[in-house]
Amino acid sequence: MTQPATLGESTAAVLPGTDWWARALARHERPETAVPGDGAAVRPAWCDFVEQAVATALPPGEPPDTDEWHEAFAVPFRPFLALVRDRLTEAAGRHLAPGESDARSVARTFTDVLARRLARIALYTLMAELGTAHAGGLLTGADDRERFADFLHRQCTSAGLAALFARYPVLARQLGTTAMSAADAGAELLARLGADRAALVGPLLGGVDPGPVTAVEPGLGDPHEQGRSVSLVRFADGRTVVYKPRCLAAHLRFNEVVAWLDRRLPGCGLRTARAVARPGYGWMEFVQARPLKRPEDARRFYRRAGVLLAALHAVHATDMHCENVIACGDQPVLIDVETIFHPDLPMPDTITIADPAAHALAGSVQRTGLLPYVTVGENGLLDQSGMGGDPGATCPEGVLDWDPPAGAGSRLVRRPVPYAGAGNRPRFGGRTIEPADHQADVLDGFRLGYDEVVRCRAEFTRLVESFSEVQTRVVVRPSRGYAHLLDESTHPDLLRDALDRDRILDLLDEASARHHLWQRLAPYERAALWAGDIPLITSRPAARDLWTCAGAHLPGLLERSGLECALEKIAAMGEIDRGEQEWVIRASLAARRPAEGHRSTLPAMARRPAGAKPGRLLAAAAGLADEILARSKIMRDEDDRGRINWLGLQLVDDTRWMVLPMGAGLADGYLGVALFLAQLARLTGIARYGQAARRAVGPIPQLLATLADRADLLGAVACGSSAGLGGMSYALARLATLLDDPELRDWAETSVALADRAAGLGGPPEPPGWTDGTAGCLAAMSAVHREIGSGAAARLAVTCADRLADLVERTTGRCVPDGDGMPPGFAAGAAGIGWALTRFAVHAPDSRHSLAGRRALRRAGEQVVPGGPEGHGWCRGTAGLLMARACLAGDAATAETEAALLSLAERPVLGDLSLCHGELGIADALLVLTAIRPDQGAAPALHHRADLVLDAVHRHGPTCATPGGIATPGLLHGLAGIGYGLLRLGFPRTVPSVLLLEPTP
Repeated sequence: MTQPATLGESTAAVLPGTDWWARALARHERPETAVPGDGAAVRPAWCDFVEQAVATALPPGEPPDTDEWHEAFAVPFRPFLALVRDRLTEAAGRHLAPGESDARSVARTFTDVLARRLARIALYTLMAELGTAHAGGLLTGADDRERFADFLHRQCTSAGLAALFARYPVLARQLGTTAMSAADAGAELLARLGADRAALVGPLLGGVDPGPVTAVEPGLGDPHEQGRSVSLVRFADGRTVVYKPRCLAAHLRFNEVVAWLDRRLPGCGLRTARAVARPGYGWMEFVQARPLKRPEDARRFYRRAGVLLAALHAVHATDMHCENVIACGDQPVLIDVETIFHPDLPMPDTITIADPAAHALAGSVQRTGLLPYVTVGENGLLDQSGMGGDPGATCPEGVLDWDPPAGAGSRLVRRPVPYAGAGNRPRFGGRTIEPADHQADVLDGFRLGYDEVVRCRAEFTRLVESFSEVQTRVVVRPSRGYAHLLDESTHPDLLRDALDRDRILDLLDEASARHHLWQRLAPYERAALWAGDIPLITSRPAARDLWTCAGAHLPGLLERSGLECALEKIAAMGEIDRGEQEWVIRASLAARRPAEGHRSTLPAMARRPAGAKPGRLLAAAAGLADEILARSKIMRDEDDRGRINWLGLQLVDDTRWMVLPMGAGLADGYLGVALFLAQLARLTGIARYGQAARRAVGPIPQLLATLADRADLLGAVACGSSAGLGGMSYALARLATLLDDPELRDWAETSVALADRAAGLGGPPEPPGWTDGTAGCLAAMSAVHREIGSGAAARLAVTCADRLADLVERTTGRCVPDGDGMPPGFAAGAAGIGWALTRFAVHAPDSRHSLAGRRALRRAGEQVVPGGPEGHGWCRGTAGLLMARACLAGDAATAETEAALLSLAERPVLGDLSLCHGELGIADALLVLTAIRPDQGAAPALHHRADLVLDAVHRHGPTCATPGGIATPGLLHGLAGIGYGLLRLGFPRTVPSVLLLEPTP
């Protein structure tokens, strides 16, 4: 797309100077940096296009009557749209027979979409120019809207556009390139439609001619390869076909996989999207989302979705998000499967290196994208999976808008907006059917598909091996990351000189430094972004090579081909693997359930005392440890002593459940699991538990080194007890004792030093509470000092105690600063603060720390209400508050406390057995109450509860504090905590309270 006029020649009659466009050349295109013979320094074709558009610019007769910025800011670029419209009108007349199209309507609908894209490219610049003109008093009009109309009028003239592009030549390049590419892509579409029209009627339109083409709507997906995008082609009779400017062989071959399963699963009746493939492009039927005919059809829909999940898993697919699935009645129809046989790429550069759990999750059914997963943005979270896409949920990124609209004083704002939905979920009676309600149906379908692949493994293997040369897409970076980079690169400060925009695109090089694959791809990604495209990378299932959108062949970039990954997966399929995949399915679906706060929502269990002798409690805990070890993911090494880790269902920010590899935190990370295993090893003498604990904590030195180098991460981790460095230090110190390991003692000291640094960082003040704040850090440092004699921990404990005492002394009886709020209970409220201070000052009862602690405890004691709204649990409920109140010397039992204790003793066993807000957290509080106040009657209640808990474990299993009680390994909400709680009940003098961060006795 160049003209043979060298740099310095002038063909411009409108824009000033002979080389107005020279500053729009990227670094690699400039004469001083160009490689001889690479075409640099040649006048680009977009210059002529821009000059022609500027020369034909005319202001509109009337200002646009709109409050939509994309409509208003498209007006100055009508000359660009007119040139494209003329090109498409001519192409329709040339390639489509008379009567086969309404050429003007086709061109208009195409350019309507293009207009919004051009307006978006120019948005930041036009808003900046508007602000400058308004501030300088250059606009005329009686009010803001009239002055905005005057601004727009000026931009619509040849002189106005020429001046704009003289200031921002890179903007001219972006607009010209985008418009020219759109015109070329649209003309190519019409030529292909003219050649293929007759062949589409039978396969895609039921053999009935649809009449003339009336509309072409591009932009259904990202632009690739010079502006080409998925487009809708609409006909006069109302029917539609989908144009895809990429090879459809992968889609047709995957349809064969679906047909293979369908023949072997009677009654399944899977539907696929019909397609007509051509070299490098193709046409697909337009699958319309339709509601269910009957509510019971939802079961059939999700059963079929389970079968498709098994098929996608077997062919190592990914990226099956909500826009790639259509719910057509009771049929989930996949409409984009270009990412089958997706090769494994290097893991992202995170602080958890070589994580076997992360590797297992990346190869599990979750990688398909069909199961729920969340996208995180500045406005919140959205499940964009093939089973997600919740209509009405808040979009993570929000949308740009102006405030006020169409005014000279407008400013850009980003507004949160509800997600419109994608048509991927079944609907009945106007209601979208929740996939978590159909977990059993998804699992049933998955088992059917999975077991059929296993039963006919050899035949299925031959089928997938025949895919070896099919073109597939490789997603090397998320598309939204590219889109964000393109968006940021339209800032006016980057559009005066292309070298400035190059510096933004250099972020690709920085992000690519960690692996040679991204280093090799970065130049091609940069070229695609300069063309306004989202980079497209492809491969072949049997190849370890990649191909760029420019056609470059990059051999040997992949460690394994996508087909090798799929064949390895198929060979490993069996009963054990199926069980692991089913856990991921159950956990992913359960994660869609909202977090219910810190109280048990599972049904209570029947009461049947079991006689909880220490030996029986120990045996039950060992059974849970064996289950945890069976769930472990192992990174093998030469000595078979590599790292182990686990997948967990984890509560993130107290608001959302997520399936994640376990991090290092005490509450829900591998340190908590290791602590339980090490405690069990000490009690039983069984070596494998201690060995597993030691292998689990192997990555700690690398994690600590990363935190030492990254102040941002150090501040984010902070020094709380739940997931912060306080809890990590505590766990490492306890493990050093339990495993008799001096190296772990050194790690604990390093962790304490980092906690001290984190506590001294600037920024928002750390919360004061037990789990995530200063009180937890105080308790942890006090324990570490007693456990390993750490002087640094003792000094940090004093710092934390001083801060908490200052806080309490500043308050007016609420134990929180004026204007702030604090949740009730022990974990985040006044009870935890009081406990931490009084324990710290136990040998100095008249100190300011002790006085502040007692004040906080008295405040917490006022919250003790039998059967209160926060439930019975340790973290926020009655048990934790009773325990805190009992810590007050001389505080006699009251009718309220006696009633609260009775309510803990006499209630049914909770369905949740966890430490956090379940049965064993309450039992731990009763243990502490018994030790502090043996006169208050907690001991009989404790023995009775221990009997009931052990019976519940035997008869109902170890139900965790997760949606549906899904098993998860963690300490606070999962199996490790249930096991540790059983050890506490059996051996309270040997096993300290981990909830209270007690040191080893």
